[in-house]
Amino acid sequence: MNMENAQTEHISKQFDVEMENIRSGVLTMGGLVERQLAGALHALGSEENIDLLTVVKAREKEINQMQVDIDHQCAQIIVRRQPAAIDLRTVLTISKVVSDLERIGDEAKKIARRAARLQGNDRLIKMQYFETIHAGELAQQALGRVLNAFARLDVNEAIAAYDSDEEIDIAFDVIMRQLIGFMMEDPRTISSGLDVLFVAKWIERIGDHAKNIAEAVVQIVMGKDVRHASLEEIKAELEQD
Repeated sequence: MNMENAQTEHISKQFDVEMENIRSGVLTMGGLVERQLAGALHALGSEENIDLLTVVKAREKEINQMQVDIDHQCAQIIVRRQPAAIDLRTVLTISKVVSDLERIGDEAKKIARRAARLQGNDRLIKMQYFETIHAGELAQQALGRVLNAFARLDVNEAIAAYDSDEEIDIAFDVIMRQLIGFMMEDPRTISSGLDVLFVAKWIERIGDHAKNIAEAVVQIVMGKDVRHASLEEIKAELEQD
Protein backbone atom coordinates (compact mmCIF):
# COMPACT_ATOMS: atom_id res chain seq x y z
CA MET A 1 0.00 0.00 0.00
CA ASN A 2 1.50 3.35 -1.02
CA MET A 3 1.53 6.45 1.20
CA GLU A 4 -1.44 8.10 -0.53
CA ASN A 5 -3.65 5.04 -0.20
CA ALA A 6 -2.66 4.60 3.45
CA GLN A 7 -3.55 8.22 4.19
CA THR A 8 -6.89 7.89 2.41
CA GLU A 9 -7.72 4.75 4.41
CA HIS A 10 -6.74 6.51 7.63
CA ILE A 11 -9.00 9.47 6.85
CA SER A 12 -11.83 7.09 5.95
CA LYS A 13 -11.48 5.26 9.27
CA GLN A 14 -11.45 8.56 11.16
CA PHE A 15 -14.62 9.61 9.37
CA ASP A 16 -16.29 6.31 10.25
CA VAL A 17 -15.37 6.79 13.91
CA GLU A 18 -16.70 10.35 13.91
CA MET A 19 -19.97 9.28 12.29
CA GLU A 20 -20.37 6.43 14.76
CA ASN A 21 -19.82 8.87 17.63
CA ILE A 22 -22.57 11.10 16.26
CA ARG A 23 -24.98 8.18 15.80
CA SER A 24 -24.25 7.01 19.35
CA GLY A 25 -24.85 10.55 20.59
CA VAL A 26 -28.24 10.68 18.88
CA LEU A 27 -29.27 7.39 20.47
CA THR A 28 -28.06 8.55 23.89
CA MET A 29 -30.07 11.73 23.46
CA GLY A 30 -33.03 9.66 22.33
CA GLY A 31 -32.81 7.52 25.44
CA LEU A 32 -32.81 10.63 27.61
CA VAL A 33 -35.87 11.97 25.78
CA GLU A 34 -37.59 8.61 26.27
CA ARG A 35 -37.01 8.90 30.01
CA GLN A 36 -38.28 12.46 29.96
CA LEU A 37 -41.51 11.37 28.28
CA ALA A 38 -41.90 8.34 30.54
CA GLY A 39 -41.53 10.56 33.59
CA ALA A 40 -44.11 13.01 32.30
CA LEU A 41 -46.62 10.25 31.60
CA HIS A 42 -45.97 8.72 35.00
CA ALA A 43 -46.70 12.09 36.62
CA LEU A 44 -49.89 12.35 34.57
CA GLY A 45 -51.20 9.06 35.88
CA SER A 46 -49.86 9.21 39.42
CA GLU A 47 -50.79 11.03 42.60
CA GLU A 48 -47.31 10.62 44.07
CA ASN A 49 -45.87 13.77 45.61
CA ILE A 50 -42.46 13.95 43.97
CA ASP A 51 -40.31 16.89 42.98
CA LEU A 52 -40.93 16.17 39.34
CA LEU A 53 -40.23 19.63 37.95
CA THR A 54 -36.69 19.64 39.35
CA VAL A 55 -35.96 16.37 37.56
CA VAL A 56 -37.62 17.58 34.36
CA LYS A 57 -35.68 20.86 34.30
CA ALA A 58 -32.35 19.14 34.88
CA ARG A 59 -33.04 16.60 32.16
CA GLU A 60 -34.19 19.32 29.76
CA LYS A 61 -30.89 21.18 30.15
CA GLU A 62 -29.02 17.97 29.38
CA ILE A 63 -31.14 17.31 26.29
CA ASN A 64 -30.62 20.87 25.03
CA GLN A 65 -26.86 20.61 25.52
CA MET A 66 -26.75 17.32 23.66
CA GLN A 67 -28.53 18.92 20.71
CA VAL A 68 -25.95 21.72 20.64
CA ASP A 69 -23.05 19.26 20.87
CA ILE A 70 -24.35 16.97 18.11
CA ASP A 71 -25.10 19.90 15.79
CA HIS A 72 -21.55 21.12 16.38
CA GLN A 73 -20.14 17.68 15.56
CA CYS A 74 -22.17 17.58 12.34
CA ALA A 75 -20.94 21.02 11.32
CA GLN A 76 -17.33 20.02 12.01
CA ILE A 77 -17.63 16.91 9.87
CA ILE A 78 -19.03 18.89 6.96
CA VAL A 79 -16.20 21.43 7.20
CA ARG A 80 -13.35 18.96 7.70
CA ARG A 81 -14.44 15.92 5.74
CA GLN A 82 -16.68 17.41 3.05
CA PRO A 83 -18.77 14.23 2.85
CA ALA A 84 -20.71 13.37 -0.29
CA ALA A 85 -23.76 11.33 -1.27
CA ILE A 86 -25.24 9.20 1.52
CA ASP A 87 -22.72 10.44 4.09
CA LEU A 88 -23.67 14.07 3.56
CA ARG A 89 -27.34 13.14 3.53
CA THR A 90 -26.91 11.32 6.83
CA VAL A 91 -25.12 14.24 8.49
CA LEU A 92 -27.72 16.78 7.37
CA THR A 93 -30.60 14.52 8.36
CA ILE A 94 -29.16 13.89 11.81
CA SER A 95 -29.49 17.61 12.55
CA LYS A 96 -33.20 17.31 11.79
CA VAL A 97 -33.51 14.25 14.03
CA VAL A 98 -31.92 15.93 17.05
CA SER A 99 -34.15 18.96 16.53
CA ASP A 100 -37.24 16.76 16.69
CA LEU A 101 -35.89 14.94 19.73
CA GLU A 102 -35.34 18.24 21.50
CA ARG A 103 -38.89 19.31 20.71
CA ILE A 104 -40.26 16.02 22.05
CA GLY A 105 -38.38 16.78 25.25
CA ASP A 106 -40.02 20.21 25.34
CA GLU A 107 -43.49 18.74 24.90
CA ALA A 108 -42.78 16.21 27.66
CA LYS A 109 -41.74 19.08 29.95
CA LYS A 110 -45.05 20.83 29.28
CA ILE A 111 -46.96 17.64 30.07
CA ALA A 112 -45.06 17.22 33.34
CA ARG A 113 -45.76 20.80 34.40
CA ARG A 114 -49.45 20.52 33.56
CA ALA A 115 -49.64 17.17 35.39
CA ALA A 116 -48.95 19.00 38.64
CA ARG A 117 -52.12 21.02 38.09
CA LEU A 118 -54.17 17.96 37.22
CA GLN A 119 -53.24 15.96 40.31
CA GLY A 120 -56.06 15.69 42.82
CA ASN A 121 -58.60 17.29 40.49
CA ASP A 122 -61.77 15.33 41.23
CA ARG A 123 -63.75 17.06 38.48
CA LEU A 124 -62.02 15.15 35.75
CA ILE A 125 -63.86 12.25 34.20
CA LYS A 126 -61.62 9.23 34.55
CA MET A 127 -62.45 8.03 31.06
CA GLN A 128 -60.92 11.13 29.48
CA TYR A 129 -57.96 10.99 31.84
CA PHE A 130 -57.23 7.39 30.92
CA GLU A 131 -57.76 8.09 27.21
CA THR A 132 -55.10 10.82 27.40
CA ILE A 133 -52.65 8.51 29.16
CA HIS A 134 -53.36 5.87 26.51
CA ALA A 135 -52.55 8.40 23.76
CA GLY A 136 -49.32 9.17 25.63
CA GLU A 137 -48.42 5.49 25.67
CA LEU A 138 -48.95 5.35 21.90
CA ALA A 139 -46.59 8.31 21.52
CA GLN A 140 -44.08 6.55 23.75
CA GLN A 141 -44.25 3.46 21.55
CA ALA A 142 -43.83 5.57 18.41
CA LEU A 143 -40.71 7.22 19.85
CA GLY A 144 -39.23 3.83 20.73
CA ARG A 145 -39.93 2.58 17.21
CA VAL A 146 -38.27 5.49 15.44
CA LEU A 147 -35.21 5.29 17.67
CA ASN A 148 -34.92 1.58 16.87
CA ALA A 149 -35.38 2.41 13.20
CA PHE A 150 -32.61 5.01 13.39
CA ALA A 151 -30.26 2.64 15.24
CA ARG A 152 -30.69 -0.08 12.60
CA LEU A 153 -31.57 2.15 9.64
CA ASP A 154 -34.68 -0.01 9.34
CA VAL A 155 -37.19 1.47 6.92
CA ASN A 156 -39.91 -1.02 7.84
CA GLU A 157 -39.67 -0.04 11.50
CA ALA A 158 -39.82 3.61 10.49
CA ILE A 159 -42.95 2.98 8.45
CA ALA A 160 -44.55 1.34 11.49
CA ALA A 161 -44.23 4.72 13.24
CA TYR A 162 -46.51 6.20 10.60
CA ASP A 163 -49.27 3.85 11.72
CA SER A 164 -48.63 4.92 15.31
CA ASP A 165 -48.99 8.58 14.37
CA GLU A 166 -52.36 7.89 12.78
CA GLU A 167 -53.49 6.10 15.96
CA ILE A 168 -52.39 9.08 18.05
CA ASP A 169 -54.28 11.49 15.78
CA ILE A 170 -57.42 9.39 16.10
CA ALA A 171 -57.04 9.23 19.89
CA PHE A 172 -56.63 13.02 20.04
CA ASP A 173 -59.83 13.55 18.02
CA VAL A 174 -61.73 11.24 20.37
CA ILE A 175 -60.40 13.02 23.46
CA MET A 176 -61.24 16.42 22.03
CA ARG A 177 -64.83 15.45 21.21
CA GLN A 178 -65.34 13.87 24.62
CA LEU A 179 -63.93 16.86 26.48
CA ILE A 180 -66.01 19.36 24.53
CA GLY A 181 -69.15 17.41 25.37
CA PHE A 182 -68.07 17.11 28.99
CA MET A 183 -67.38 20.84 29.37
CA MET A 184 -70.68 21.77 27.71
CA GLU A 185 -72.59 19.59 30.16
CA ASP A 186 -70.78 20.96 33.21
CA PRO A 187 -69.17 24.42 32.78
CA ARG A 188 -67.43 24.01 36.14
CA THR A 189 -65.07 21.55 34.47
CA ILE A 190 -63.93 23.92 31.71
CA SER A 191 -60.64 24.83 33.38
CA SER A 192 -59.58 21.26 34.14
CA GLY A 193 -60.96 20.08 30.81
CA LEU A 194 -58.75 22.57 28.97
CA ASP A 195 -55.75 21.33 30.95
CA VAL A 196 -56.39 17.80 29.71
CA LEU A 197 -56.95 19.08 26.17
CA PHE A 198 -53.58 20.87 26.22
CA VAL A 199 -51.88 17.67 27.39
CA ALA A 200 -53.57 15.69 24.62
CA LYS A 201 -52.42 18.25 22.04
CA TRP A 202 -48.81 18.06 23.27
CA ILE A 203 -48.98 14.28 23.01
CA GLU A 204 -50.28 14.61 19.47
CA ARG A 205 -47.32 16.85 18.64
CA ILE A 206 -44.93 14.25 20.04
CA GLY A 207 -46.43 11.81 17.55
CA ASP A 208 -45.78 14.32 14.78
CA HIS A 209 -42.14 14.70 15.79
CA ALA A 210 -41.72 10.93 15.95
CA LYS A 211 -43.15 10.77 12.44
CA ASN A 212 -40.61 13.38 11.31
CA ILE A 213 -37.81 11.17 12.63
CA ALA A 214 -39.31 8.21 10.77
CA GLU A 215 -39.25 10.28 7.58
CA ALA A 216 -35.61 11.14 8.27
CA VAL A 217 -34.71 7.44 8.50
CA VAL A 218 -36.45 6.77 5.19
CA GLN A 219 -34.55 9.67 3.63
CA ILE A 220 -31.19 8.38 4.88
CA VAL A 221 -31.79 4.86 3.60
CA MET A 222 -33.68 5.52 0.38
CA GLY A 223 -32.31 8.95 -0.49
CA LYS A 224 -35.80 10.33 -0.99
CA ASP A 225 -37.55 13.20 0.74
CA VAL A 226 -40.89 11.75 1.87
CA ARG A 227 -42.06 14.59 4.11
CA HIS A 228 -45.12 15.22 1.98
CA ALA A 229 -45.76 11.66 0.88
CA SER A 230 -48.56 9.49 2.18
CA LEU A 231 -47.94 6.19 3.92
CA GLU A 232 -49.20 4.35 0.85
CA GLU A 233 -46.79 6.26 -1.41
CA ILE A 234 -43.83 5.46 0.82
CA LYS A 235 -44.75 1.77 0.89
CA ALA A 236 -45.05 1.79 -2.90
CA GLU A 237 -41.57 3.36 -3.21
CA LEU A 238 -40.16 0.73 -0.87
CA GLU A 239 -41.68 -2.09 -2.93
CA GLN A 240 -40.13 -0.66 -6.10
CA ASP A 241 -36.69 -0.55 -4.50
